Amino acid sequence: MVKRYSELYHDAKAALLATESAADAGVLARLLICHAAGKSQAEYLAHQDDYAPEDVIIQVSKGVKRLLDDEPIAYILGQWEFYGLPLKVSPDVLIPRDDTVAVAELAIRQALFLDQDPRILDLCCGSGCIGIAIANRVKDARVTLADLSQQALAVAKENVQLHRMGGRVRCVRADAMQKASAFLGKFDLIVSNPPYVTAQEMEELPRSVREYEPSMALCGGEDGLDFYRAIVRNFTPALRPGGWLALEFGMGQGDAVCRILEENGYTILERARDYNERERAVLAQHGRKDER
Repeated sequence: MVKRYSELYHDAKAALLATESAADAGVLARLLICHAAGKSQAEYLAHQDDYAPEDVIIQVSKGVKRLLDDEPIAYILGQWEFYGLPLKVSPDVLIPRDDTVAVAELAIRQALFLDQDPRILDLCCGSGCIGIAIANRVKDARVTLADLSQQALAVAKENVQLHRMGGRVRCVRADAMQKASAFLGKFDLIVSNPPYVTAQEMEELPRSVREYEPSMALCGGEDGLDFYRAIVRNFTPALRPGGWLALEFGMGQGDAVCRILEENGYTILERARDYNERERAVLAQHGRKDER
């Protein structure tokens, strides 16, 4: 089996045209080749006329088959980018999405104005993408990544090590549906992208999500709001007086989430939209600022 990189690219792209647009097929084919060959895109372009090793050809072929079976490219690559940061991902965690930048930016802007060495909790952290993005931008922040899934925490720990943040970021097991343990201490800010897909929506998810991403990180109960009620009930006691809570939510859930917050003593400070101009996140403060 002998192929130049240019031939390998055209064959992979042609196969992917069965399910993708020409532009997307080209991007995916390039990603597969660069990953298999251990090359940057610039290196790949500079060596298109070179012959690809057989193991690279085999790996790209397997990757194409996985894509045609609706497996997300992020899991095939084993990594994805969020907020400009490369992150390890696996089927044990949700793939970080651009939608989540909205809540990350709310949390980062608030954290930049907190007192020195603020303590921040990323609850239901998954890959740790939000908390790591905050730690990257807020250099004195002390961040705790918390998740119920031990497998997700293992991925989060890899990402902490990847970005050499072990001195400021720790990973702990915690269940958002249970009362916050006293050992966690008190936080200035809690941020969360909790499960919020409704029971009906779970049945209608694309196969690439339904079959590959972890259902425990998606399903938010019958109305999708179970985790918001639980977080407010169980983790408000883990906030310092006057502390902040930043939450991502699904399309059309903003009013209901804000109502839950307001009914439990929070003041809504900001509601943010994602890159698609869909309302996606809220920042709220518990109690009054002058109570701190």
